[in-house]
Formats: sequence, structure tokens, C-alpha cells
Amino acid sequence: MDWIVGFQKALDYIELHITEKIDYEEIAKISYSSSYHFQRVFSLLCGYTLGEYIRQRRLSLAGAELAHGKEKVIDIALKYGYDSPDSFAKAFSKFHGITPSEARRDGKMLKSFSRLSIKISLKGGQTMNYRIEEKEERIFTGYKRHFEGVPSERSQQEIDMFIETRGLQYILRGMTGQIETEYTLVGNIGDDGYDFYIAQLLPKDMRENLGKNGYLEADFAKYFENIRVPKQTYAVFETERCPYPSMEHLDLRKQIASQWLPTSGYRLADAPEIVVYHWFRKPKNKERYLELWIPIEKAE
Repeated sequence: MDWIVGFQKALDYIELHITEKIDYEEIAKISYSSSYHFQRVFSLLCGYTLGEYIRQRRLSLAGAELAHGKEKVIDIALKYGYDSPDSFAKAFSKFHGITPSEARRDGKMLKSFSRLSIKISLKGGQTMNYRIEEKEERIFTGYKRHFEGVPSERSQQEIDMFIETRGLQYILRGMTGQIETEYTLVGNIGDDGYDFYIAQLLPKDMRENLGKNGYLEADFAKYFENIRVPKQTYAVFETERCPYPSMEHLDLRKQIASQWLPTSGYRLADAPEIVVYHWFRKPKNKERYLELWIPIEKAE
């Protein structure tokens, strides 16, 4: 219940200070959690980042003031955190589809982005199998892209990356000799997006000699980099075993955030999230499944 109360207090704090510079650390204190945990859980539950929520609330309120008030555009721009009329007009047009000056005209359509609030409803009653594991430091080798948005809602761009990089995937599998397992990592999650890696665990000699000693030609090696994952405790969840598990872990992420985390005694740790793809299991590939490795630490 403390977690629910804290989350609502954080939302109230944001609304009360919507025209001021909002300190994420202060929000975390109010919500009884770390800044990383609050932002990560927020994005998992809502489907957008905390920064996106604040920005859209401000633009929604700014639109209402332009439509019904007499303040100058520059004054409203400054009130909602924009340094110039141009930056405000660009953001306003992207959100509302019209310019700030057009918002003053009768009959123009504006978008309203309502504030969040928590409503308690009876959910759950489902079994979630998990295990807690502590992993020593590991170094993955792979390739990355930086995506906008949040991992739980931007699955198509990850799917596109899988399709576009088949050749690199085959190279990594060939180097490891591992054809049943593949890894993806999500890290550096923030308001500007997140880093997404497709990777493998290479033997140390291969990892340290990419482009050397015949392991991989230099023109291919330039696409890869090593990703160091520090020693970390994980909660490990599995999807159901089936022929094509696809992106089921996206729903599982949200279920973990809404049902397991609030009563687990843990909070999310600032470390990469890992998905292990068990793609080519037998018999007849009906035993495919994904493991979702969620970095955690003891809640205070």
C-alpha cells in the first residue's frame, strides 16, 4: 500500500509543480523509491516516459490557456518551461497539430492530455513463476541501436532491427557455436529513449581479438562492441513454451511491474535488463520460450 500511496503522492507533486522545474530525485523520495525505479515503473505501466508525461501535460494546459485566456504566447511559453516562442511553437504544433496563434481562433481543435491518478481495483489472482539469481560480471559482444520511447511500447522497431541484421546474428552465432540461445539487452533508459543490443556471450579470447587472428575480418568487426554487465541480482521470469513466443515478454514486463514488484520487497536496479531467447529447442521447436531477467535490489 505504501507503494500505491507514494505513487499517487508523486503524481500530485508533479501536477502541483507543473509550471516549475521538476526534480526527479524529489519525485522519487515522495514515492518511497529510487529515481530509476520510479521512472522505469512509470514507463512500464503507462507506456511513455515520465518526461513525456510532464511535457504533454504542460502542452495540454498551455493549449487550454491559449484558447480561453488573454496572456501573450511568449508568457505562456515561459510559464511552461520553454525558453523561446520558436521552441514552444514547434512543440505545441507537434502535440496539437496547430500553431499557438491558431489555438486562439474559434472552432480550432486542441488535444487534451488528462492527468494521471490511481484507482484501486481488484486484479491478480494469477500465478507468476520466478527465481532470484545473482550473476557475476559478464561481458557480452553485440551491436546496438538507440531507440526513442520506452521498451514496453516500441516493439516494432526492435522487430525491424532483428530482420535487418540477420547477417550479423549469424556471424555471432557462428563465433560462439551457440545456435539455441540469443540475448538482447536494454540499458541507458531515459527520457530520450534507450539502448537496445542484440548480443552473445563470446569466449574471452574471441571477445578481446575481434578483427584479429582470423576470428573476424576487420570490416565486420567494426559493427560489434563489448557490453560489460556488472555483478547483479536478477528476478528471472519465463514466457510460456510454444512454437513462436515472439514478443510476449512485453506484456510480461507490465505484469511484473503492476503485480509482482509492489509486494516483492524489491525495487528495480539501475542495470541492463536482459532477455534470453531460447529459439531452437526440440522437439519440433514447440519448446521455444523467453527468459526475462529483471535487475533488482532490496527495497529500503
